[in-house]
Amino acid sequence: MNDAEHFDFAILGGGSAGYAAARTTAGLGLKTVVIDGAAELGGLCILRGCMPSKTLIESADRNLTLRRAAEFGLMADTGTVDTRFIRERKRRLIHEFAKYRREQLEDGRFTLVRGTGRFEKSDGDAVCLSIHIEDGKMKSLTAGSVLIATGSTINIPTLPGLAETGFWTSDTILDAAEIPDSFVVLGGGAIALEMAHFLEGIGRKVTVLQRNTQLLTGMDADVAEVVRDAFVKRGMDVHCETILQRVETTKNGKRVHFTQNGQAHFADAAEIFVALGRRPAVDSLDLENVKVARNGGGRIDVKPTMQTTHPHIFAAGDVCGPLEVVHLAIQQGEIAAKNATALFKGDAASHTMDYRCALFGVFTHPQVAAVGLSEVDAKMRDVSYFVATYPFSDHGKSMVMGETEGFVKLLCDAKTGVLIGGSVVGPEATELIHEIAVAMHLGATAAQLAAAPHYHPTLSEVWTYPAEELAKKLSATCCA
Repeated sequence: MNDAEHFDFAILGGGSAGYAAARTTAGLGLKTVVIDGAAELGGLCILRGCMPSKTLIESADRNLTLRRAAEFGLMADTGTVDTRFIRERKRRLIHEFAKYRREQLEDGRFTLVRGTGRFEKSDGDAVCLSIHIEDGKMKSLTAGSVLIATGSTINIPTLPGLAETGFWTSDTILDAAEIPDSFVVLGGGAIALEMAHFLEGIGRKVTVLQRNTQLLTGMDADVAEVVRDAFVKRGMDVHCETILQRVETTKNGKRVHFTQNGQAHFADAAEIFVALGRRPAVDSLDLENVKVARNGGGRIDVKPTMQTTHPHIFAAGDVCGPLEVVHLAIQQGEIAAKNATALFKGDAASHTMDYRCALFGVFTHPQVAAVGLSEVDAKMRDVSYFVATYPFSDHGKSMVMGETEGFVKLLCDAKTGVLIGGSVVGPEATELIHEIAVAMHLGATAAQLAAAPHYHPTLSEVWTYPAEELAKKLSATCCA
C-alpha cells in the first residue's frame, strides 16, 4: 500500500461484520481495504467469544449428562475434570476457525493492512484515515466510505478493592489451564450465566450477583425465572437486586461485599469473575475529527442504513448494537457494504436493516432463546397481542429426555394473527427458536404454524400447542 492511496471502501476491523462487508464490496467491484491491528486475526467471536465459550460449555454439558446417568439406568463415574485437556481441545478448534478466517482475509479479494487506524478528517466525500502499521510506521489513506467494525472490549466496573484484589474476565476463563474451585460471578447477562453454567458444570462452586431484579435483563421475567430456579437447584447461590460495595482479599481467597434489600451481605470464593457487559472499542478512533456521534451508552449512533451521523461513515456490530450477536453483525456489515456501493455509484443509500427477526440465545442449562418481540417489548411499544405458552413438563419428547424445565411462548398480532415473537427456555432452545424465526421471516400466522406438519415425538412439535391456542383466541375474537 502506497502512502495516501485511495480506496472506494475502507473497513476498520476484520471480525464478522468487517469481513462480511469486505467480501460484499469486493464482490460488487469496489476497491476495498480491511485494517486490523489485533494481535491475531479472526475477530471476537472466533477468538474470545462465541466459539471458545461454546467449546467449553460443551464439556460442561457432557458432564451434567454423566451426573444424571443413573436416572436412565446407566452407571457412570464423572471422575476428575481435566481442565487442561478442555483448554487444549478449545485451542485446537479455535486455531482451525481462526486459520480459515485468516485465509479468507488474505485471499486477495481486497487489501489487508495489519495496523490500527484512526480518523484524521473528512474532506467533502473523502474520508482521511491515518494508520499505524505493525512495523511502527505511520501511513495515510483516503476512502470514499468507511465502515467502523472494531467490536467491543470488556467493561470493568469501578468497584473499591477490585483492581487491588484482582479478578478474572471472559478472556481469562476461556484460556485457563487451571480453574479455581469457587467463583463469585458479577453479572446476570448472557456471558455471566454461560460461564456460571460452565463453572458449575465442571464441579466448581458458584455464586451469582446480579444488579437487576432478574437475570437476563430485558427478557421476560418468567423466562429468566426458570434459569434462576435451575441454577439454584444445581447448587448455585443466585442473588438479584444487589448493589456491589467493595472487594477484599481474605485468608482463604476473595470476598465481595454487597447489599440486598438494604441488608449487608458478602460472598466468598477463590476467584471473582467480572461479567458486567462490554463497551464499544472506539476510544482510539478519534471520531470527533469526522463528527461521528455516540449515544449515552457509548455506542455509535446509526440509521437503519447503518450510516452514522457522517453519511459516508458506517458502523456495524458491537460498536453500534443493538445486540452483541454475530448474525446481526454480519447483516449490518452487508447492509453497510451495499449502501457504500450505492453511494459510490452516485445513488442513495436505500438498503435498511430489519430487526423484526432479531435472534438471541443463551447457552446455559436450560438454554434460553428468543426472536422478535418479547412481552416486555410488546407492552413498551403498545402492540396489541395475544400470548400463549406450553410447558416442557407436559411434552412427550421432553419427558423422555428427562428435560422438563421451562416452556415455549408465542406472541401474535391480535388483529392479524401474524407471529411477532417467540421465546423458549428449555432443552435445545437455541435450536428450537429457528422454527419461529423462519415462520416470522415468511410472515406466517399462528394458524399456519399450527397447521404445519411436525414429526412425533420431537421437541419441535411443542410449538404447535401454543400456536393452536393463539389461533383459537384469534378465531374467538373474530367471531365475537
